[in-house]
Amino acid sequence: MSPSKLNPARGEVTASLGGRSVRLCVTLGALAQLEGHFGVAGFDALGERLKHLGAADLGVMLAALSMDDAPIDMAQIALSEALGAVVAAFEALHG
Repeated sequence: MSPSKLNPARGEVTASLGGRSVRLCVTLGALAQLEGHFGVAGFDALGERLKHLGAADLGVMLAALSMDDAPIDMAQIALSEALGAVVAAFEALHG
């Protein structure tokens, strides 16, 4: 299932990841987590770093963007699902 908008005013989307529905949202807290994980400061540096993602990076991104309490089991998620969900979450920022 492709990601769908859950709360467009907030930029939330819901995506099917590994057979379960997960709410994702790009929040300031999520961006701060990602800056810390990647060892960068600022939106420009984060944007540059996001151009060179690895599989572990996708897991960190999904965990940071997740609005749900349950952990995300990356072993159950297809690459296309993970990438689609992350892209949908960032696209939702633009409404």
